[in-house]
Amino acid sequence: MSEPEFSSRNPPPSNRQLLILLAIFGGFIIATIVALWFLFEQLVWLIPPQFEQQLGRLVVPAFERQAKPSATQTTLNQLLDRLETHLDSELENRDYRVLYIPDSTINAYALPGDHIVIFEGLLNQVESENELMMILGHELGHFAHRDHLRGISRSLFIQTVLSLFFPNVGSLESFAAAISSAQFSQSQERQADEFGLTLLQENYGHVAGATDFFERIKAEDRGDNIDFLRTHPPSQNRIQRLEKLIKKRGYKLNQRSPLPASLKKLD
Repeated sequence: MSEPEFSSRNPPPSNRQLLILLAIFGGFIIATIVALWFLFEQLVWLIPPQFEQQLGRLVVPAFERQAKPSATQTTLNQLLDRLETHLDSELENRDYRVLYIPDSTINAYALPGDHIVIFEGLLNQVESENELMMILGHELGHFAHRDHLRGISRSLFIQTVLSLFFPNVGSLESFAAAISSAQFSQSQERQADEFGLTLLQENYGHVAGATDFFERIKAEDRGDNIDFLRTHPPSQNRIQRLEKLIKKRGYKLNQRSPLPASLKKLD
């Protein structure tokens, strides 16, 4: 089979021309991805809070069954009410509520539908009211930034982009979505830390206790974990970032307030 012949009128494309075409095609793909990302991000803020309430109705009942009415839960909600007075009017008018679960898990997280879960294991680690208020303020930050909807939006964005440009990628899609979700969660946590720090300052007039919880648990951070894949930034990273913010904003560190009696660990 003979090689194709090119006349002087139709010379073969040069490497430069091929690179230009490749750059145009690549630029088109990047522009499409950026446009889709912007669209997904903006749509989140157009979704009414009622949609989040509907999401909450799907997941909150399971935690409500684990939580039992108690003086501890009542006190936690009273502390949360104090922080709510420092929120913007749009956020303050929502019905935030703490669910206290008597379980040794050292964790706390925000649920769709304006509920914050606090586990007994975490409460047993806390040594001051300020430290606890920082945690509650952090969780309120997730609601302020609509992190639940942003997480869903990001997952949909990744799946949409991959399905457009790489059909039938299967495991590649799942892997990319998992990595993206982990990294985005770290971004959410950093923003929520900053939000909690602001509320701490507004509530007490100083930010003592802002890093205490992270200082206490940083020894439990496993060094063999890959930071990029972690859903929370390492405690040391959070401490350093908060300390920089405190210095930059000129916040003071005064006396910590003791925990209310109903929240103190019983020996």
